[in-house]
Amino acid sequence: MTELTKTETVDGLDPNRWRALLVIAIASLMVVLDASIVNIALPSAQKALHITNANRQWVVTAYSLAFGSLLLLGGRIADFVGRKKIFIIGLIGFAGASALGGIASTQAMLFGSRALQGAFGALLAPAALSLINVTFTVPKERAKAFGVYGAISGGGAAIGLILGGTLTEYANWRWCLGVNVPIALIAVLLAIPFIKESHAEGNRSYDIPGAITATLGLVSLVYGFSQAATKGWLKSGTYEFFILAAVLLIAFILIQTQVKNPLMPLRVLNDRNRGGSYLATLLVGTGLFAMFLFLSIYMQSFLHYSSLRSGFAFLPFSMGVILFAGVAAQLLPKVGPRPLMVTGLVGASAGLLLLSRITPTSSYTTHLLPAMVLMSTSMALFFIPSASTGLHNAGLHDAGVASAMINTSQQIGGSLGAALLNTVAISSATAFAKGHTSLGAQTQAYAAVHGFSTAFKFGAGFLFLGALVSFFMINIGKESLVESETGALI
Repeated sequence: MTELTKTETVDGLDPNRWRALLVIAIASLMVVLDASIVNIALPSAQKALHITNANRQWVVTAYSLAFGSLLLLGGRIADFVGRKKIFIIGLIGFAGASALGGIASTQAMLFGSRALQGAFGALLAPAALSLINVTFTVPKERAKAFGVYGAISGGGAAIGLILGGTLTEYANWRWCLGVNVPIALIAVLLAIPFIKESHAEGNRSYDIPGAITATLGLVSLVYGFSQAATKGWLKSGTYEFFILAAVLLIAFILIQTQVKNPLMPLRVLNDRNRGGSYLATLLVGTGLFAMFLFLSIYMQSFLHYSSLRSGFAFLPFSMGVILFAGVAAQLLPKVGPRPLMVTGLVGASAGLLLLSRITPTSSYTTHLLPAMVLMSTSMALFFIPSASTGLHNAGLHDAGVASAMINTSQQIGGSLGAALLNTVAISSATAFAKGHTSLGAQTQAYAAVHGFSTAFKFGAGFLFLGALVSFFMINIGKESLVESETGALI
């Protein structure tokens, strides 16, 4: 239940709800901005801090792993302590971690700051999404709010790509992290008057053992992937981490069945539509996130684009998400979530397959642009209905943890995907180089691009699996997008 305030009107609607959405959108802008900026800045940061190819994925993975593994706990903290309060704390902490990353002098310091960003992001993101869910209680307004949220997130990616390219080329890659500070301060100042506090009722205990086992299990799994890139899958120093990950993650599941207030309540997963949405989102994160890492390296290393030009080269992807987020928001109440989610993921999978055809001499116009346009417009059709479906019938008590599960699925998928597909790319490149020594001086270039191409094919497979999950598990239709007594979508 939300707390009544002096600003609440007779009809029960928060008069500041659209101003609150603006603040939430700014915060989301900061998070998305940071992710896209880092992808553009990565080649420069890798060179400056002498980061190896095997370790470069940790710039992405350290953030997404901390973010994803702590999101469930962050969602519960937001529910119990207060969504507005945790939203503001997340903003301030995210800005501080960004500033620390901007002055990093070693790769370890950069990885650590990225993990710290992820930890505060784990407070910020579920609070933001659950604030939308509890602030907008009218179905049509909520659909519009999610549409704005998705469009601003896409816009943040576009701004981040261009701003990241500009800062990297004309200033320094370090400014790509420091830019979060003023954005966070603006959001904090606006959040204080415009966002209304809300809490969940009931048991307010925290599942600390669950948080520890989930986090350590996922870290072990991702580290095992990174070790496989250099040592091999079945070598000592690799498989032990996979065994440890399995033990810890099984322990996590067992803990969830025993504790009174679990980190990941099975009731949140038991609904087929929510569960299907989370699983599809995880598969999307696994298949899609690494694309930006590889394309940024490809553009700057093989197309010889500057950082700024690389940022503009990604712009069609971001614009496609922005434009079609609005289309998806309009179509959702008319056709329901499943047709949009399936169509979107099939189209995005086809886009990655197109991208896998690149060579060291490919053209941006003929090979990269068509694939990016297809993927962006397709993914917009998935993002909006999956966010709505992930909150299906969650109720106010579980709004935070249900919101966290959406982000958790995406970020865990992204961290696993970055580690796994980076390993696939490196292993494939190594095998190609050994078998094509006749290429002479061009061997390494062709091998590297072959590795990227193989990773794109794997990514396409994950997206197609997501389409199958959406087809078989999502069964709510447009007539079900109505309001329940608890204020959640049913």
